[in-house]
Amino acid sequence: MAAVKASQRTPRRPLSALAGALALTGASIGLWAATGAPAQAAGLPTPDHVVVVVLENHAYSQVIGSSSAPYLNNTLKAGGANLTQSYGLTHPSEPNYYMLFSGSNQGRTDDSCVSVGSINKPNLASELIAAGKTWASYNESLPSQGSTTCSSGNYAQKHNPWFGFSNVPVSTAKTFAQFPADYTTLPKVSFVVPNLCNDMHDCSVSTGDTWIKNNLGAYATWAKTHNSLLAVTFDEDNRLSGNRIPTLFYGEHVIPGSSTATTYNHYNVLRTLEDLAGLSAHAGNAASASDVTGIWN
Repeated sequence: MAAVKASQRTPRRPLSALAGALALTGASIGLWAATGAPAQAAGLPTPDHVVVVVLENHAYSQVIGSSSAPYLNNTLKAGGANLTQSYGLTHPSEPNYYMLFSGSNQGRTDDSCVSVGSINKPNLASELIAAGKTWASYNESLPSQGSTTCSSGNYAQKHNPWFGFSNVPVSTAKTFAQFPADYTTLPKVSFVVPNLCNDMHDCSVSTGDTWIKNNLGAYATWAKTHNSLLAVTFDEDNRLSGNRIPTLFYGEHVIPGSSTATTYNHYNVLRTLEDLAGLSAHAGNAASASDVTGIWN
């Protein structure tokens, strides 16, 4: 076979050029990893206001599809998003509230009243405050703003985890009468906790559904056109359905009539609330939880 002339040979690239190409490729991969990591958070909307309502002790099938909950089904579910595989994490009520608020039960295993300010752990409110964002809770039947009473009539502290934390000012715990009529003045993120009747704990599904419509229906309508969000969830089920609970999202950036069958729990909802608020910190088990996806337009 004839020898190949030098001019016909494929030129060899200098080692320095090859190394440079590899470095560029590596940098590109690194850049992709860095920008790809928070892709879920980047895909979430950035609402001006998020209001979270927590109801009590009902399984998914007791509410979703029930004729006793026309507002939740015909307005919030039909016009918003339904998490069909949403779950509480334990029983009874109080630990679930702490998990939803701070990513941990913080040692709470029953419904007893907490020693006010006895816990110094990250939570949704402390993260918002540290980031210079606003936070408040609106607690129906709370005797007065910042009241640390254990119980009073239909009010129960066990549904108000913010009182357990030293890094959450008690003054941010307001009465529901202080829920603003001017929704533009709402905090970045707030929780609404109805009393023991209106949260369906002691009264019917119909009672709770009517309360949501009468007290938050106007906000829900407003949120649809004002870059805001309403989330309605439950602490736990009735102990008969594997802790599967209703969870609904409603607002301008929620796909109407959407649903997701992905399994989510309180940690996922907390992580989503943190990311919707643009927080870089994530409390407790929310740090390893995924965001709620597949419902945003």
